[in-house]
Amino acid sequence: MWRESNNQVSLQNERRGKFYAFANSLNYSFTNSEALLHLGQQNTLKILRGTSVGFFLGNEEGDEVLLPHKYIPDDAEVGQEITVFVYKDYDERPIATTLKPAAEVNQFACLRIFDVNDIGAFAEWGLEKHLLIPFREQGERINPGDYVIVRVYLDEASQRLAGSTKVHKFLNNDEFMKFEEGEKVTLLLYESIDVGFKVVINNEHRGIIYHNEIFQPIGWGDTVEGYVKNIRPDFLVDCILQPIAYKAMEPNAEKILQLLKEQGGFLPFTDKSNPTEIQTTFEMSKKNFKRAVGTLYKQRLITIEDSGIRAVTE
Repeated sequence: MWRESNNQVSLQNERRGKFYAFANSLNYSFTNSEALLHLGQQNTLKILRGTSVGFFLGNEEGDEVLLPHKYIPDDAEVGQEITVFVYKDYDERPIATTLKPAAEVNQFACLRIFDVNDIGAFAEWGLEKHLLIPFREQGERINPGDYVIVRVYLDEASQRLAGSTKVHKFLNNDEFMKFEEGEKVTLLLYESIDVGFKVVINNEHRGIIYHNEIFQPIGWGDTVEGYVKNIRPDFLVDCILQPIAYKAMEPNAEKILQLLKEQGGFLPFTDKSNPTEIQTTFEMSKKNFKRAVGTLYKQRLITIEDSGIRAVTE
């Protein structure tokens, strides 16, 4: 495990001290700017002025934040608007960056643990400063190198961004959920169970997808697009990875047509083909494959032969 030496830490602290001494001489208020800037989120701000330490950005309310030189795009100019992520640096002062973290505040992501010390665990999330996961927010013991599902949250007392692996406490399923059958959603696979995977839906709700309805290679920690299949009486949401049947015909038919083009106009698959081979090749169930083939046949886009399906050439 790599750790900074005392000399490296001292040198970094010295550089930070000089950096902020200069910034303070420019009358830049670090502590008050965070009130209306959105910590942990993307902010679209105007480039106000350039200095030797970077660009100062501001909003219409008069709040300012520093964008260090290393994050300034080559074509950026004073007067332009720029979208940046705002968080607190090592000295707990608001800072802007054009780097994009794996998750923003109130979002989930699968993150790798960089280090663990007497404060908590530190996760890599795409920024120079690692995300702290305090011990009180850890569901189970975390070690360096582990991958964990993390919710990024803003601690109201300290106004610091932090992470939590206690997924369930951030999820809410009730009668006020606004889902419709067939609605497209974002799914994060956060727990593997016997029948499938538990999923986080749109960073807010709990759901489940079943092994017998998975027709593409996915695994724990993946974020994928899916669809609402059913909302149970207990408000648990059943999800699938493909549009429900009456909406699945067109994309599945298009997928088969595309594969026909790539394979010279012929595919050795019929309604008697092995379901596993169909699933591996087309990423759909045999039932949906047969429906899609039927649609293409009715539209006279393919012919069906004993050994497979063939695209109709004009």
